[in-house]
Amino acid sequence: MGGGEGAPQAAPKGMKPKGFTFVTGNANKLREVAEILGDEVEVIARKLDLPELQGAVEEIAVKKALLAAKEVGGGAVVEDTCLCFHAMGGLPGPYIKWFLESLGHDGLNRMLAGFDDKRAYALCTFAYARGPDDPDVQVFSGRTEGVIVPARGPANFGWDPIFQPHEGDGLTYAEMAPGAKNAISHRGRAVAKLRAYFLDE
Repeated sequence: MGGGEGAPQAAPKGMKPKGFTFVTGNANKLREVAEILGDEVEVIARKLDLPELQGAVEEIAVKKALLAAKEVGGGAVVEDTCLCFHAMGGLPGPYIKWFLESLGHDGLNRMLAGFDDKRAYALCTFAYARGPDDPDVQVFSGRTEGVIVPARGPANFGWDPIFQPHEGDGLTYAEMAPGAKNAISHRGRAVAKLRAYFLDE
């Protein structure tokens, strides 16, 4: 049975809001996402203490999005970022945050000391859950290939100083201007797909 006149009505499935709640406590991520989205899509940040899940990247993102939607009581977007070493079959992958905290930039380089292959790719996955009762989660991914190098540039944003994208004119993410980085980065590519989804009605 449906609710009374005052009950909130769910939006038709085909309708998409021109904004969303982005679950993050990382100010740098929020800044980048807002810059790429521009003025047409509004993003509201909210920090939640979500559990650290294990599994495949997309599976983790979907589960986190549904948990976030339950917490906020509505639509929510979450993001998972990976740094994947080819020589290690994709590791550290989604666990890069903990590897970086434990080993630092130099330690991440030392992980590849015994390998000739220094190639890596950065992978960003956004997942949007419309609400806690809607299992149809939308996933948007972006990937950028590059190599792992000794740290160069400001060390204020994660592993940016050790990732040198193939398309970055020999610069690490940390050395690139924000606009240049956003144009080719894993996050920039994923956010572009997310933005197109919210603007496509």
